[in-house]
Amino acid sequence: MSFSSLSDLRKSRGNFDSLMKEVEKIAKPASGERRDDDRFWSPAVDKAGNGYAVIRFLPPSKGEELPWVRIWNHGFQGPSGRWYIENSLTTLNLPDPVSELNNELWNSGVESNKEIARKQKRKLTYISNILVIKDSANPQNEGKVFLYKYGKKIFDKIKDVMQPQFEDEDPTNPFDFWKGANFKLKIRNVEGYRNYDKSEFEPVSAIAEDDSAIEAIWNQQHSLTEFTDAKNFKSYEELKRKLDLVLKGGPSSVTADKISESRMEAEPVAEAPAPRAAKAPAPKSSVPDDDDDDTLSYFSKLAED
Repeated sequence: MSFSSLSDLRKSRGNFDSLMKEVEKIAKPASGERRDDDRFWSPAVDKAGNGYAVIRFLPPSKGEELPWVRIWNHGFQGPSGRWYIENSLTTLNLPDPVSELNNELWNSGVESNKEIARKQKRKLTYISNILVIKDSANPQNEGKVFLYKYGKKIFDKIKDVMQPQFEDEDPTNPFDFWKGANFKLKIRNVEGYRNYDKSEFEPVSAIAEDDSAIEAIWNQQHSLTEFTDAKNFKSYEELKRKLDLVLKGGPSSVTADKISESRMEAEPVAEAPAPRAAKAPAPKSSVPDDDDDDTLSYFSKLAED
């Protein structure tokens, strides 16, 4: 359900069943890269890689149903030395050339092929609207609404307060203006990666004292639907050409159903896969997704390399 007025949003705050269903879909699944603009906020860290900020996750923007969008992407370096960093069409439930290749590698039964698939597996990111409550490193950001890109580790913190494990804990919708909670973002550097394990939600509180102030915040929120609009994703053919460049160092005439050959070369395959039409529904991936590594750390590491 989308909301067009603050009064409708307020009436619904005690019932977040539909939001809980979406969380359950993500917690138990059936199986676009961030724009470089000033709409996005990212936490600052010191030289040791540690950081602290307080933010508030915001509810769905006007006319939208969910307070987040999920985006799958791939990021890896091929034997050509080139990087493949692209959003995955599986975000849109469409076939994606890297996912197809990874499935073939994984299903080959050859351990070296499985290792390649692991290195090329999907990364999951979320984008939400937030209000920055405290940002000591950049105090000019405080009190402003931004887009925030985060990974599964932080989403698990959200899920945990929505679906508490103990009977003395009440479910909380952290995206609620009135009955939500501020989030203390605590960042540590653990073995070269950003770690968010110590991050936590504060007790439930209203985001502002009156509805006029709350509506002013709501009016500043950004639309999230653009990030899953098909026009912001490259076509299967474009991604296939890019993948060939990364894997072989030049254009290739390899067809979609033979894509594994462009990567495995002399690596044996247990059984040749059946041809698949490019426009068929996206197959369920048999390759384990990268839902443990924080995506922001992952791309930061790529930049440093």
